Amino acid sequence: MTKVSSADSPAPDSGRATAPSAGPLAGIRIIDMTSVVFGPFATVQLADLGAEVIKIENPGGGGEVMRNAGKSPIPGMGPIYLALNRNKKSVTLDVASALGREALTRLLKDADVFIHNVRMAGMERLGFGYEAVRAIREDIIYVHCAGFGAEGPYAKRQAFDDLIQGASGYADLAARRDGGDPSYAPSLIADKTSGLYAYGATLAALFHRERTGVGQFVQVPMLEAFTHFHLVENLYGETFIPASYGMAYTRSINPRRKPYRTADGFICIVPYSDQQWARFFELGNRPGVFDDPRFSSYRSRTEHIGDLYAIIEEVALTRTTDEWLTLLEEENIPGMRFNTNEDVLEDPHLKAVGFFQEAEDAELGRFRTLRPPVHMSESPASIRSHPPQLGADNQEILGALGFDDAELRQLLDSVARDA
Repeated sequence: MTKVSSADSPAPDSGRATAPSAGPLAGIRIIDMTSVVFGPFATVQLADLGAEVIKIENPGGGGEVMRNAGKSPIPGMGPIYLALNRNKKSVTLDVASALGREALTRLLKDADVFIHNVRMAGMERLGFGYEAVRAIREDIIYVHCAGFGAEGPYAKRQAFDDLIQGASGYADLAARRDGGDPSYAPSLIADKTSGLYAYGATLAALFHRERTGVGQFVQVPMLEAFTHFHLVENLYGETFIPASYGMAYTRSINPRRKPYRTADGFICIVPYSDQQWARFFELGNRPGVFDDPRFSSYRSRTEHIGDLYAIIEEVALTRTTDEWLTLLEEENIPGMRFNTNEDVLEDPHLKAVGFFQEAEDAELGRFRTLRPPVHMSESPASIRSHPPQLGADNQEILGALGFDDAELRQLLDSVARDA
């Protein structure tokens, strides 16, 4: 695969060498046995920050499932896989085989982090539970991307985004808003949110080890992580015991909280301070609205937010989107143009900051990738290499593990045969 040198420069047209990392995690080696979205979303961010991430995949069945989600010019390089696996190396190992287990053991001896989303009972049967791995590398940071906390009755269940959205109460928000059936968000939001928790927890564990020299076991249970994310604002009335009002933040579940139709399209408008609300209604030729006691304070606006949004709907229709954007900017009232997904690709701000980058690959052709969104002045994140094809780094990684020629040949032949 073609390599890129940094997040701030266009991808070159050819070459396999990975540019040296200037990121804060340069020199950190991560053995990554995660798949799908939850774990890979965590490890791609660690890779962007400079860590060497070695992705372990089973050669049977074409590697991890996201390689085959969506169409691609070449097999095994689907669009979601591309988004989640840049800056990583791919090694295929059958960890159920003796030689595969030995290879993983040797990899772990030099690893700083071992992260996986295999159910713990299965990992322990393979001989790679926490205590076993700690015996290989005492200060290892062992991150388990679990479905559910080990102490609860769901601990042995499988977890997927839809299941977690439903079990956490998140899918209930749509029913509360629309008065119909519960529904899932049209996004793998539980997977990605849990991945952020795993990313942050791994960084914290690395920081702890830097200060103390001590590794640790880190469990990131998906149900607990996503329920925490969901209930920050939606625990609401149940925060107080006994509860005097219900759950779910009234503003966020109101059916009128949406982009508003203008004379020629849609716009997003969020007046926030008292002054902004008052001025917005003056601009909309409704100067008396803010005198209404239902809307004159933050608390009362929250209680009657549906009525307030209904008036915004009426006012927004009186001008075009461009007219509103000009007025809102002049008056320092928060507002943004509504973008379709396709519009986002042409958004002038995202273009100016180089958010979408294009790269060229001899087999894939041209493709887009997303620039790391966080900026660090002294140790920037970077895009150093494109997502690898299955087993692309077998020779480099496995060949450096000290196997004799016959063992290495057997190991490489076995993973090539199973692929």
